[in-house]
Amino acid sequence: MTGAARRVRAFGGQFLLLGVLALVAVLLVTGIPRVADRLVQQGLREYVAGRPVAERDLTRSAEEVPVEGGQGPVSAARGRELDAFEASMPPPVRAAVESRWYVAETAFGRLTGPDLAAKNLLVVSRLRVMPGVAEAATLVEGRWPTEATGPDRPVEVALAADTARKVNLRAGSRLRWAAGKGAAPLWLLVVGVFEPNRPADGIWDTLPLVQRVTEPAGDGQPYEMVAVTGDAGLDAVAAAGGPVRFSWRYRLGTAGMDVADVRAVIDGVRRLVRESPPGLRVTQAVDVPLQQFLDAVAAARTLLAVIAAGVIATLAGLIGLAARLAARRRETEFALLVARGGAPASGALRSLAESLLVVPPAAALGWLLGRLLPGSGGGADWLALATAVLATLALPLATLAVSVVPGGRRDLVTARPGGRRLTVELLVVALAVLAVVLLRRRGLTPGSVDPLLILVPVLLAVAAAVLAQRLYPWPLRLLSRVAARLRGSVTFLGAARASRSAATAPVIVVVVAIATAAFCAVVATGIEAGRDRTATLAVPASALVDGERLAPDTAAALRALPGVRRATPVVRDTALRISHPRGADAGLAAVTVLLVDGPGLAEAARDAGLAVSVPPQLRGDPAQGPAPALVSPALAADLARKGLDGSALVSVQGRDLLFRVAGTADGFPLVPSATDRFVVLPWQALPASDPTGPVPTAFLVSGDGFDVEALRQAGDEGQHRYQSGGTIVAGERPRGAEVTTWRGVRDSLGEGGANGLLVFGFAAGAGGGAALGLLAIAFAVLAGARARGQVLSRLRTLGLSRRQWRALLLVELTPLVAIALLTGAVTGALLPLLLTPVLGLTAFTGGTPVRVAFSPGLVGAVLVVGAVALALAMTVETLNNRRLRLGEVLRLGEES
Repeated sequence: MTGAARRVRAFGGQFLLLGVLALVAVLLVTGIPRVADRLVQQGLREYVAGRPVAERDLTRSAEEVPVEGGQGPVSAARGRELDAFEASMPPPVRAAVESRWYVAETAFGRLTGPDLAAKNLLVVSRLRVMPGVAEAATLVEGRWPTEATGPDRPVEVALAADTARKVNLRAGSRLRWAAGKGAAPLWLLVVGVFEPNRPADGIWDTLPLVQRVTEPAGDGQPYEMVAVTGDAGLDAVAAAGGPVRFSWRYRLGTAGMDVADVRAVIDGVRRLVRESPPGLRVTQAVDVPLQQFLDAVAAARTLLAVIAAGVIATLAGLIGLAARLAARRRETEFALLVARGGAPASGALRSLAESLLVVPPAAALGWLLGRLLPGSGGGADWLALATAVLATLALPLATLAVSVVPGGRRDLVTARPGGRRLTVELLVVALAVLAVVLLRRRGLTPGSVDPLLILVPVLLAVAAAVLAQRLYPWPLRLLSRVAARLRGSVTFLGAARASRSAATAPVIVVVVAIATAAFCAVVATGIEAGRDRTATLAVPASALVDGERLAPDTAAALRALPGVRRATPVVRDTALRISHPRGADAGLAAVTVLLVDGPGLAEAARDAGLAVSVPPQLRGDPAQGPAPALVSPALAADLARKGLDGSALVSVQGRDLLFRVAGTADGFPLVPSATDRFVVLPWQALPASDPTGPVPTAFLVSGDGFDVEALRQAGDEGQHRYQSGGTIVAGERPRGAEVTTWRGVRDSLGEGGANGLLVFGFAAGAGGGAALGLLAIAFAVLAGARARGQVLSRLRTLGLSRRQWRALLLVELTPLVAIALLTGAVTGALLPLLLTPVLGLTAFTGGTPVRVAFSPGLVGAVLVVGAVALALAMTVETLNNRRLRLGEVLRLGEES
């Protein structure tokens, strides 16, 4: 070992390089799973926290029935079930419960009293028991209801401040409450007024809301409100025969839920729904978003495995290149050992002893650094051990290969390749083709790692590099023939030496590295473009103001707001039936109908800077007869089968519209992506005899700098004008207008979930691939540095100037760098065409297919990397020649 230590010290630079590469390889193998797990756990927290409360809650509710109150406090007995039901949950679901609420409430009852009569208000109210309300709110007047009760005492209640203000009540107001038929009236006393501490807290989510009054839907309709009471109040209602209903609500969070538990949580909540006892109902919307999260994570992990395979393969190639370079630098030493009677494997054994002193400690350090990264993932320790063992054996194997290969020139690619090499190259190409065939037939199992299929990018990159190595000398030979007829020797000598270059292994490593980086860049660009298309399909303008029915003058109100340039009306209706022109039902499934102003839609999208293609049939002024319609392929086939493609009828808002199939499309803006049966009609196709036209259900708003809350208020006012105006007043209260912005939809697609893991994979793949590719180019330069130095030294003695020497070096290295970068970039750009259909990338784009297209930015990136690579190659060659001292290279070459 003493001699091995001296040799390690003598060749310190080579062993330092091997140690650093082994450290980085083990660090990546150990650290990538840990970082990935941390990012996935962080994504789960962000994803769950960002979901609407309706998608996080598990609710158990009882029917609204009269309850006999003679058997003790009803609400207290029901409150104990809050613990009982949680205890019956499956352990993963129980561990995921973040907070919980218990609600007991009555049916609506009519309120009367002097304070209400003073404002001539018609009010109905529920009485609700909410344990924990005193901690979630602050009294601004009076006190909380007490538990004291008696036959002559009124039921004490507390009101939210906004509720009390709107219905003219305060602490001290006395009210008479009548629950309905069969229930005795009760007297109520308002004893307190409160303000919620956090209005967004889950305790206030139960409908109807406690925090505010629900406005009347029209004339003669009452205000609806909720009054908070205590257990005694609920018992009094039950004793009077009033109906009471109970619900127990549990909000799930990530504090007790790990990514590995998500599947068990999904199965648990589904089992609770299936096994709910009679009279009790369990409702939940947790399983669908959690399943979507798992699908996205599975696709992201598969994609990360593909990227990591390319990076690890590049590192393995670099370790092999470093070992090969070190072995060739000591080729004379190993030959001398054999000449003095040593065994052919003596050099390999000596290299193994040296490698054991350097590589295992470096690998152990890489493992420790990887374990320091936040996250979990200890299951990769066996892979780290395997990486350390292979890195340790790299130098002995390279030494053995150098010892058994016969001498001769290694810089001639034009020599006829041996049978073994041809067999290996053909095997690589055949294996790549076979892997692609298997990939298209079998696909990738989400979340799993199929070694053969995951390595498809590496196999294709290696095959492409092998083919490029066989093809690129031919155009260089032609160039050298042309250069031979020109004046000067620099171009001729550089082209001749480049055509005879045989740096096969470095070129393969460069191609794999650049292909990995290009693959990441192209797929990332495709995902971003897919997210843009998804957002544009949902909101083909700056914003969408959506409601039930909005008065037509809402467009003018919206345009009057600051920052709004255009407001285009839209009618969207679902579950409509297709009929024969004479009115008989066609017997087809229900469809979604979209009535849109084609030119207005195009202008709104253009004002927002979005690319929306509006077909000509929706733009022009249609002729007399059925309106031209754009329909889905499935509906077009059904209409053709029924003979209705030339003329069919659909009723929109009570108006019968004749249409004909003028074109088909798989999707259209404002039509949900899951809808496969839709009809899009041009607004201008409406009958001219209808002066009022249909009532818009939404408006497309284009502009910038507008206030979203102002848009929502204008939409609410438009709905209110339609509901209360005219001769017909709607009997149902409309839902509030919703405002969805294009930027909000776009940002939601790129936030939370598996997006952090996706960004990490793309950044690591693109940056690591480019950096490792440049390092491989440096190895390619160093591999032939001694032979080039010998040639350049001889040419310098013949009068070659320093400037000509740099030009000759540039001419020689440019083809090698160019062919490696170009082959890697083209391979990486083509890989998504093969892998995208099976990678499940739609999980990152909201369901929109990812389209891989040519990106001019990739060309610019390749040119930049090429310039940096050439500069690096020139720098490495210059430093190496200075270290070797060109005056001594001739003598060293003769010795070798």
